Amino acid sequence: MIAMLSPDLTARILAFRDARDWKQFHNLRTLSTSIVLEAAELAEHTQWTRDTELDEVVRARRPLIEQEVADLAILMTYLITDLGIDLEQAVADKLRNNAERYPVDKARGSAKKYDEL
Repeated sequence: MIAMLSPDLTARILAFRDARDWKQFHNLRTLSTSIVLEAAELAEHTQWTRDTELDEVVRARRPLIEQEVADLAILMTYLITDLGIDLEQAVADKLRNNAERYPVDKARGSAKKYDEL
């Protein structure tokens, strides 16, 4: 199982920002915009890659992909901390909501959106 960030690493992320006095630049708009931009940078690695070539591209670009994923994790850490979001609870709530929207008997093997099932 893959764990989320440890409390120690979370504290180091926040200390990094605090040491540079960057929190003053962070709010929902700036952080969500940064998350979108970093997600786009992640997507660029495979934007025009054929599905049959994905594994090869991921292997070749893994260090760069990991850097983009790290950027996303750092920005999400800032966002959930600043907004006081209980990520564990938010994910549990979303999973429960998705279970209602995507019942197994209708959604299994389908890529359709819940309102098309």
